[in-house]
Order: sequence, then C-alpha cells, then structure tokens
Amino acid sequence: MAKYKALGIVTTYWRPGRNYLEEISEGVRGKIVDGDFVVVSEKAISTALNNIVNESMVKPSLIAKLIAKYWMRIVWGYFLGSLCHFRKKLLHQLREYPLKLGSCHKQVALQYAGLLQALMFGSEGGIDGSNLAYSYVSLPLNNADLIAEKIRKQIWLRLRKKVFVIIVDTDKTYSFRNFHFTPRPKPIKSVHSFGGFIAYLIGRMFKLKRRATPIAVAGCKLHAEKALEIADFANRVRGFGAGTTVWDMADKFKVKLTGVSWKMLETVKHKPIVLIRGDVPRKSPFFEPMENFRSVQDV
Repeated sequence: MAKYKALGIVTTYWRPGRNYLEEISEGVRGKIVDGDFVVVSEKAISTALNNIVNESMVKPSLIAKLIAKYWMRIVWGYFLGSLCHFRKKLLHQLREYPLKLGSCHKQVALQYAGLLQALMFGSEGGIDGSNLAYSYVSLPLNNADLIAEKIRKQIWLRLRKKVFVIIVDTDKTYSFRNFHFTPRPKPIKSVHSFGGFIAYLIGRMFKLKRRATPIAVAGCKLHAEKALEIADFANRVRGFGAGTTVWDMADKFKVKLTGVSWKMLETVKHKPIVLIRGDVPRKSPFFEPMENFRSVQDV
C-alpha cells in the first residue's frame, strides 16, 4: 500500500438541508494543497440533500413481514450469520430482529433496492439507518459523479486548489486478486456490483479482503486498487460517529431503536470529510486543466 497521510475534518452534524458544499469548502480551507484527495461520506451528503426516508410512515407488505420474521431471525440469525463469521452479539440481535420496525425497513429496501438487496442483513442497496435520527434511513446517491465534480469545482472556485474528490460508502467491496466486487449498487466503474446478499455472503464466508466502497471519483482517473486503498484509509480515519448500526446508536444513548434524536447526534464528533495526502505527483497527468471543467447544474 502506498504511504498516505490523513486528516479527519470535524464538522457539525449535517442535518437535512445543510449546505454541504459550503461545509466542505470551509472545512478544508487552509488545510489542503494541490493534489490532495478530499474524501467525503456518501451518507453525510445524502442526509444534507434530504435524500432520506422516514420508515415510520411506511406500510410493510406481506413479503417484508415474512423477511423480517423468518429470513432475518432464523436464516440470518442461525445459519447465514454464522457462515459470515458474525460475532455472538450480532447473531443475538438478528435472532431478536424487531418485527414491526424491521418490516418497515425491509419494505423500504424492497421498494428502493429490490429483493436481492432486501435479503441483506443490513445496508440493503446502500440504505442505512446508522447516524440518522428516529426512523430515518439514508438512500444511496443516484448522481454521485455529478456531486463529486461539483465539490471539486466548488473547492477550485472558492479556494483555488486543484484536488481529487472521492465519495465513499462504508458498505464493503470484496477483492479476490484483481477482481473487486460489492453487493451495493453503483460503485465506481472498475468495481463490479452484482448479486445483493449473495455477493455479500461470498465475500464474508471466504473472508476476502474487504474495504470501504468508492462511489465516485472526480479530478483524476484511479485504478480500482488505489481508489479502494484511499477509500478504506479514509474510512478508518473517519470513524463511526454514533455507531456502526442502529443497535450501537441506541446502546450509546441508552434509548430505544427509534429514540435517537438529531440533538443527540449533534453531541457526537463527526468527520464527514477526510483529507488524504499521498504519493501522487503534483504535476500528475491525472489533473485536468480547469478550463476543461464542464458546467455542473445544481443537484
């Protein structure tokens, strides 16, 4: 792995409606140089863009109820979870999977991601409830490439710095030699997406190398391996905020699963932006002249 230095940028919690472009440009002001990687959390951007769903307003279908009651509690709790080498605590949580809340969550997964994703045990299709309040979950970005380019352009216009921008999701990409795959949809082009829970099961069961997933890259062309290195390094520097799962959040604040509020989340240190400085030459051919920036409409 190449040698990198990293700096996690602590910001206020990005509630829905937050101007994430302003937060990013002000967060990195005085800290970046040409050639830095600005790595941003997909979930933080989705939340700021109000790309979220309130699951308490969802009416679950019969299929969603069956998935919650039998697939999650029995199949994952007693069979697939063990094959995936889950810890005893997580296995216990799956065996007690909440039926009402879980059914609503699975309905959202069915609606936005499809059956193979809904059969995942969590983060179905990039849908995630950790570090969100109440019954909200974030949805994956549909236009991540445009957003990454917009962030890059914002940094140039405000700070006159030429940087690489990478948007990253904590959902894992698995690697077998030079083949990289992920269960979540719409990663960067050099990472393959297929199979939903089947891809997850293969990656976990065979203990393949797993790293955070790069969703979009702007300002340079990166091979999958380097993009995965940077994404995973940034993910480790960023930490997990209020917790990696909704169970962790509830335990941290000592409330029920849907009892975490926006104010509670604001008391936790959040690092939605991570600066990575590495071995990319400052005059790298990966840099595009600023006059080649295409116009990006508001997203």
